[in-house]
Amino acid sequence: MEIRLARHGRHIAIITIDNQQRLNAMTRTMLAELGRLWDELERDGSCRAIVLTGAGTRAFTVGADIAGDLSAGPEITRMVNHALLKTDAYPKPIIAAVNGDCVGGGLELMLASDIRAAAPEVRFGLTEVKWSIYPFGGSTTKLVQQIGYVHAMDLLLTARLIDAEEAARLGLVNRVVARDQLMGWAIETAERIAANSPSAVQAVKRQVTATTADHVLAREEQEQELGDEVRSGPHFAEGVAAFREKRQPRYE
Repeated sequence: MEIRLARHGRHIAIITIDNQQRLNAMTRTMLAELGRLWDELERDGSCRAIVLTGAGTRAFTVGADIAGDLSAGPEITRMVNHALLKTDAYPKPIIAAVNGDCVGGGLELMLASDIRAAAPEVRFGLTEVKWSIYPFGGSTTKLVQQIGYVHAMDLLLTARLIDAEEAARLGLVNRVVARDQLMGWAIETAERIAANSPSAVQAVKRQVTATTADHVLAREEQEQELGDEVRSGPHFAEGVAAFREKRQPRYE
């Protein structure tokens, strides 16, 4: 399991999330490495665009590995926030090639990308409330901005999964692309961006993401308080147990 960095030509970086046995769920080590790579590529003057994808065909990523070594606390919160670029005004354009299921924290990571396409078989969803987990990764603030109130609340409150065509209709992704053409589309898009003025592109990206980051930061304290309330509430243990046992939760 790892976060891989590769290069395409001089100006394009490709980040691949690879933990295929667990649907590319990210452990603490992987989240830390993803955050480190964002920093490395931000400093890299030759990098003009980043392609983000998952390994294999089953999942883009399903977010944090809650069955693994993750726990609550300020250090974990900072690490997760940075890995998901939750509150970062990140200057480098990110193109998401969504190769497989994109749910929970995986969808929240995708929300940090700028241009997105998905393979036809991909499913999207924010299933946290089903398992009595608060969606800490920014979806409660970013999703309304990106696809509108009623569509965001539908995904956040029902925990339902939607297919790639519906995701495109909602504006969650730009388009649906055949699986064998997905990475080609992502690299072509990155090359088109990389051919433009990097200073102008990054100025635009920084301004747009700063607006989002300011909005998310303004709600961060309350988000952490609400998340802590859910985690300490009566339903959390049942939700996590049901998730791990692959059964329907029974909330009293």
